[in-house]
Amino acid sequence: MTDKPIALENRAQEGNRLFSPSAGRNKAVIADWLAAQLPPAARVLEAGSGTGEHGAALGERRPDITWQYSDPDAASRASQEAWAREGWPKPLALDLAQEAWWSGLGRFDAVFCANMIHIAPIEAAQGLAAGAAQLTDTVMLYGPFLFGGDSAPSNLEFDASLKRRDPRWGVREWESVKHIFRNAGFNRAERHDMPRNNHIVRLSRH
Repeated sequence: MTDKPIALENRAQEGNRLFSPSAGRNKAVIADWLAAQLPPAARVLEAGSGTGEHGAALGERRPDITWQYSDPDAASRASQEAWAREGWPKPLALDLAQEAWWSGLGRFDAVFCANMIHIAPIEAAQGLAAGAAQLTDTVMLYGPFLFGGDSAPSNLEFDASLKRRDPRWGVREWESVKHIFRNAGFNRAERHDMPRNNHIVRLSRH
């Protein structure tokens, strides 16, 4: 997806397990929200799973769920495997900018992606939408978004800092993200406010 470092933060490590400061701050509230949304025995693909802490936090709340980790980064996949619950499949080396990255994966009850589309070129979001359309009826995104003149100042500052790092990056406009997924068949969009000017977006076909 990018030739820049994937992590924007310093991560602690114990064995293969990586610890993300940002995931440590938000994993509980995200897991609580997902646990209330997902159907029984759901099969979920996480795109760009990072350290793997989000899946682990949800697994503690919903042991009935099967979580499929994925990431193009080998160290991240090793961490995900270390965090995985017994019986979960091995993490996949998926790159959302690659053509037909979804081939052979089967169907999922949902695709989840946290804090990825703003630290990757827009092609990654487009690839996520295209692939999700082949895999599921529901996509859930977590992270910051811009809302034109109503954007949070902290997210505007974050956007500027990301673009200084890589001009292809940046906090995405909510309307632009909706348009990308609407073009892929996800006609319904619900936005839920989360702490620190973040949001969870649920995009669905129905």
